[in-house]
Amino acid sequence: MNTTSDAPEVAAPRVTPVKTPDAVKPKHKGSARLFENATLERLTHTHIAGPLTIFFSVAAISLYYSLSRGLLNGLSAFGLFLGGWLLFTLAEYLMHRYVYHLDANTPARAKFQYTMHGVHHEFPKDKTRLAMPPILTVFVASLLFFIFRFTFGNAGFGVLAGFVFGYALYLFVHYAIHVYAPPKNFLKFWWHHHAMHHYRQEEVAFGVSTTLWDHVVGTMPDRKGK
Repeated sequence: MNTTSDAPEVAAPRVTPVKTPDAVKPKHKGSARLFENATLERLTHTHIAGPLTIFFSVAAISLYYSLSRGLLNGLSAFGLFLGGWLLFTLAEYLMHRYVYHLDANTPARAKFQYTMHGVHHEFPKDKTRLAMPPILTVFVASLLFFIFRFTFGNAGFGVLAGFVFGYALYLFVHYAIHVYAPPKNFLKFWWHHHAMHHYRQEEVAFGVSTTLWDHVVGTMPDRKGK
């Protein structure tokens, strides 16, 4: 009895490898292509001045409008501004830790993680991808306005101002850390803290504009591990 099959062999389907966080190794030159569509790809690059101008302007306009219209007084505006700023630092930490570094245990999650943040870990010196494009910046600023205005009423103007100011400061600090050499003063600490996250201990040091929540939660890098 002939047990050999005459049926032609079927080639196994090609599986496109997906980069996981562990597989990403830093490269100090070049840039990754995220989209085949040229327009979408172009929108993933931006000059840092665009988002900074938008967020700082929103903060200034929000404070000016609320104070000039009598919606807030000086003391309440100052307190709400500080509260919004503190709220942003918490949002920065949580987003970085739980969204940008989510467990990429499926191809879809791995692709999302790489597009959102993994590409930055692979090309940390790509200064055109250190901030969201202006069109997304305007959308985020508008969304934040409606959220805070609906949630806090007139107080939302002060909270919004502090939140987007914190966002702009985060963008500026993050850009400076990746583009410029560490200064020879106390500010060098921020460079070292973020470098530990990129090159030594990716599972800790999630704060960028401040290390406050790393201290509170217990995710400061281990200096002995240096």
